[in-house]
Amino acid sequence: MLIAQISDLHVTEPGELAAGRIDTATALATTVARLNALRPRPDLVVITGDLANGPHPGEYEALARLLAPLEPPWCAIPGNHDDRDGLRRLCAGQPWLPPEGPYFQYVIDHLPVRVIALDTLVPGETSGLLCGRRTEWLERRLSESDGRPTVLLMHHPPHEVGVRFMDALRCFGTERLGALVGKHPEIERILCGHVHRPTQVRWHGTISSTAPSAAFLFALDLDPEAPAAVSPEPPAMALHLWRHGHGIVSHLVPISP
Repeated sequence: MLIAQISDLHVTEPGELAAGRIDTATALATTVARLNALRPRPDLVVITGDLANGPHPGEYEALARLLAPLEPPWCAIPGNHDDRDGLRRLCAGQPWLPPEGPYFQYVIDHLPVRVIALDTLVPGETSGLLCGRRTEWLERRLSESDGRPTVLLMHHPPHEVGVRFMDALRCFGTERLGALVGKHPEIERILCGHVHRPTQVRWHGTISSTAPSAAFLFALDLDPEAPAAVSPEPPAMALHLWRHGHGIVSHLVPISP
């Protein structure tokens, strides 16, 4: 099974540029074309949050137009720049769309690897949270797994990544998540976004990783006093290949016109 991961699209309303200079609409159009050209075709494209840039009026309509040509099936989770209601409108008609409720969480169960999507959004906040209700929902879903290989999707990573400004904006309330991950060795990966850079860490017995943004990367600076800065590195996606008996092998693929 091949999972393509794109993240942090930051699509703006038409005519606007992210941070006043980044054409995220063109970046997403290029990404969609690259995904459509992949062979073998991904079984699933996962979008790990921050689809919108504001959110502002018109952004989810722009996203709908840009994602319409995407040929492989896709799913999404909210990031701190997203609005749950806007994301529901964007995803209307998708078979995995969760029922109405306070959180945007769901399971995709028909593929060789089970995908469990978590909602770490706190409206109005940049950092994330896994509250008791969200974690209890995950515990119930994991109890149904029967040991099948599983991937968790989160926007905010549940741990530090060594970049000061991002570590202050990670997902909090993850102690119970760590205990659950430690009890469920079938969790092959935790796939996150938010950081705008590729990272990997061993966490409670599994691998947690962040994908680079498909729009723009932040510069890597491990100086604790370093401010956030945009990097000239090209946007990229992650490809996660699962094979029976081998687990998941991940690759980074730069996105270029």
